[in-house]
Amino acid sequence: MSEAIGLFEAIYSQRALRHLKPDPVPDELIKQIIDAGIRAPNGGNSQQWAFIVIKDASTKKIIAEHYPAVARPNHGEATTTSARRAAESADYLAQHIMDVPVWILAVTNHPGTDIHHGASIYPAVQNMLLAARALNIGSVLTTRVRRGFEDEIRSAINLPAGWATAAMIPLGWPQEGYSYGPTTRRPAREVTHWDKWGVQKEN
Repeated sequence: MSEAIGLFEAIYSQRALRHLKPDPVPDELIKQIIDAGIRAPNGGNSQQWAFIVIKDASTKKIIAEHYPAVARPNHGEATTTSARRAAESADYLAQHIMDVPVWILAVTNHPGTDIHHGASIYPAVQNMLLAARALNIGSVLTTRVRRGFEDEIRSAINLPAGWATAAMIPLGWPQEGYSYGPTTRRPAREVTHWDKWGVQKEN
């Protein structure tokens, strides 16, 4: 486990890590990550969330049987090196999901539309991803479970009626050659508009 890092260091070095070792992740660290998740802001402080830690081989097998067949979201053709690497990384995870030691399924029973679900659960998920980064545990947010085999997962984990899956978070120690570090992003000024669309500042 790495030494504690600052919040902005975690934010600026966080990236999706899908090449994970099969080595076990201690329960205490899993609990710490979830505890960070429940500190997130949420609508009315209703805390309509729950987190299912999946380590059981039979449940993971259900994921493994269905997950690879679910197509990645179509974000356009992977024409850049970064996009190709991301696509290859997603495919790697799909083919090696039984090797991932821990999956956390984030669920919510917040009423209303999908955006209302997300308004409360995804800040919690981001907290968890940042906590995993601080602990140097590889993680990524994936929603394939929602798009392909939610009924099978619901049955496997006895998810009650009224609860909806929001995201699956794989956790594991990063493989050699895969680590957190500086990310490549468009400058904030290119995606920032001041008062009206199209009004941007050079610096």
